[in-house]
Amino acid sequence: MVATVQRKRIEILVDTPLVPKIIGYAKQVDISGWSVIKIASGGGREGRWQHDEITGAAAKSIILMIANEEKAGQLTDALAPLLDSHSLLLTIANVEVVRGDRF
Repeated sequence: MVATVQRKRIEILVDTPLVPKIIGYAKQVDISGWSVIKIASGGGREGRWQHDEITGAAAKSIILMIANEEKAGQLTDALAPLLDSHSLLLTIANVEVVRGDRF
């Protein structure tokens, strides 16, 4: 069986125009890999929203990253001031990864 190691899976739901800013924070704490997933619609405490293809209004994305515990903590600390002001949804979960030295 292939060996795995535990890392942190970080998901950040963010308004799409803020994606470069969030990736900048990831780079500052030496998280080198990420994926951006476009979200078509959703809902939450403030109601339902849907991406408007024409204007881009309410466009949201998920930024997905895998990192070790230390880097995940550093990113969380860096993003803490933005959680309320930019309505970020930040989740962190334990995952098992192959080739853990890459994260």
